[in-house]
Amino acid sequence: MIEAVGLTKRYGAKTAVYNLSFQVRPGLVTGFLGPNGAGKSTTMRMILGLDQPSGGHVTIGGRPFKQLPNAPRQVGALLDAKAVHGGRSARNHLLSLAQLSGIPARRVDEVLGVVGLQEVAKKRSKGFSLGMGQRLGIAAALLGDPQVLLFDEPVNGLDPEGILWVRNLMKQLAAEGRTVFVSSHLMSEMALTADHLIVIGRGQLLSDMSVRDFISANSADFARVRTPQTEAEQREKLSAALTEAGGQVMPEPDGALRVTGLPLPRISDLAHEADVRLWELSPHQASLEEAYMRMTQGAVDYRSTADQKAGLMQQPPMGAMGPVPGHEQQIPEVPQQGFYAPPPPQPGQHPDAQGTPAPPAAAPGGPAPAAPSSPTAPPAGPTTSEDAR
Repeated sequence: MIEAVGLTKRYGAKTAVYNLSFQVRPGLVTGFLGPNGAGKSTTMRMILGLDQPSGGHVTIGGRPFKQLPNAPRQVGALLDAKAVHGGRSARNHLLSLAQLSGIPARRVDEVLGVVGLQEVAKKRSKGFSLGMGQRLGIAAALLGDPQVLLFDEPVNGLDPEGILWVRNLMKQLAAEGRTVFVSSHLMSEMALTADHLIVIGRGQLLSDMSVRDFISANSADFARVRTPQTEAEQREKLSAALTEAGGQVMPEPDGALRVTGLPLPRISDLAHEADVRLWELSPHQASLEEAYMRMTQGAVDYRSTADQKAGLMQQPPMGAMGPVPGHEQQIPEVPQQGFYAPPPPQPGQHPDAQGTPAPPAAAPGGPAPAAPSSPTAPPAGPTTSEDAR
């Protein structure tokens, strides 16, 4: 098990991680999520003793990493797949690591088979593709048959078959009772792989809960309702009935209705009472990506701006500057898709795992509200280390 208590790391005026506490338990695939610059890589480096915490501590099995006897046999990690001598073959790279840790040479051939690099085992790693480098890094992490494994973006550069293989590998390792800690930006993959999530933003803990609870806490379920497309009055009639009953109705571009605030049986009853035929009535749940975006919308440091391409585009020919006055084309408004925020918490009920009030929800299609800042967090200065991610 990995346990962090009050973990803090400062680089001059920049605080990369602040008062971070969590546990990574065995038998589960724990996803480690957060925007770029949130401090994920710095946290992993502190777990492995590569960076010294400015405050707090982190242990593996009750001990700091540097105090573990023969650490490579207990902890395996993939932080940087490029940390390989390009002049060495894949087998020689793994063999050198094995000899340093007293691991028998036969284990090298075993892990090469696990990651599928037998055919290129004697080729120099400098000619490897990004995906092959990732496989070699995973092989190095598995070399000592450790009980604790850390992976930073393990599917980066892999093809679909490789991504599926990594997903199944993580699940298999966790099923064997190992502690598996995985950092990734691929929300769709985390939704299929992780059992538990630890989410940080600007170096502080935002969430520590199961994937299912995380989605439920940061989104709301909705019902998708569809009426005959040729009967617009039926759709409007149903919308009015649902709104009057206390539901929130949002039209979708394909003509369906997204309804929250009403259970499916109630929607069916209201449609029957209004004499409206339904072509579809199905329950839906927000994705992990939607829930993650809502949770971290106030903790994103790097946001893109609109590229106006000023001075790069050729001037359009005369007559193409716009529609002729009086003949403007009417462009129908298309409702913006999104997801409704969950209802406000009841008095005395904590909206999240930490008991911190959730930021006010944005109206569909409206600007996202800023997350409240922590009164105890120190101000962040300019980044002085590329390790803080």
